[in-house]
Amino acid sequence: MARETIHPSTTVGSVHLTVRDLDALVSYYSERLGFAPSRRTREGVALGAGGPDLLVLAGRPDAPRARGTTGLYHFAVLVPSRRDLADALQHLLDTRTPLAGASDHGVSEALYLADPEGNGIEIYRDRPRAEWPMENGQPLLVSDPLDLDGLLADRSARGGTGGLPAGTRIGHVHLRVADLAAAERFYADALGFEIVARLGGAALFVAAGGYHHHIGLNTWGGEGAPPPPPGAAGLRHFVLRLPDAKERDKVVERARAAGIGVEESQEGAALADPSSNRLVLAV
Repeated sequence: MARETIHPSTTVGSVHLTVRDLDALVSYYSERLGFAPSRRTREGVALGAGGPDLLVLAGRPDAPRARGTTGLYHFAVLVPSRRDLADALQHLLDTRTPLAGASDHGVSEALYLADPEGNGIEIYRDRPRAEWPMENGQPLLVSDPLDLDGLLADRSARGGTGGLPAGTRIGHVHLRVADLAAAERFYADALGFEIVARLGGAALFVAAGGYHHHIGLNTWGGEGAPPPPPGAAGLRHFVLRLPDAKERDKVVERARAAGIGVEESQEGAALADPSSNRLVLAV
């Protein structure tokens, strides 16, 4: 019997983090990455790019710091064009914001960095799907050096002004997990994501609708890593958006049939993967 797949228009909505120094992190994401604070929440600040919330920061000065645990590897900010990525790079250079890396993945071009509390960030642009390298009918993910000079040559005349362009969204999240097989059963078998790629038995990439990946999963921090302590700084949850309540309920039903606990929250249906990474199914 064929496995049911999640709706092809499923996307990542927003990423929610617990941070120790809320003001410093709001300043960092605003001044260095160009997020615009949009509203105050009960616990912190929501930020975006002139549309829906993309990043929600909850301030907790006493939050434990977690190292060597499962949780967020990075969240990925998808800008609409190569020129937008070039402008983002110019602004990072202008503000002397350190980069952790830069890669050409064939399907995309990406810059990597971390915020002052160590949360991993990717800023990237997708190549048109017609240009994606393919293998066995699936997008082929590679990791080659990114030509930074060539990218900067494509920046706009105004250069990097710091603001995220309209249409920016969260393209994917990449998570640290304790057991890759258990993560596959959760995200592919239960939720219905399609497997796109495996890397050396320690990383897995899954997606909806033929995308290169909406969720990355890895055990690079070590198999069997423990979850972070309750209330720790880092990932609180991320939101997956389904096109309507009917499609959301299909995923909820599959999750419950697989023995996964689901709780209704104000945002949607909340659940946790086997490594205690939390997510919310919403519309």
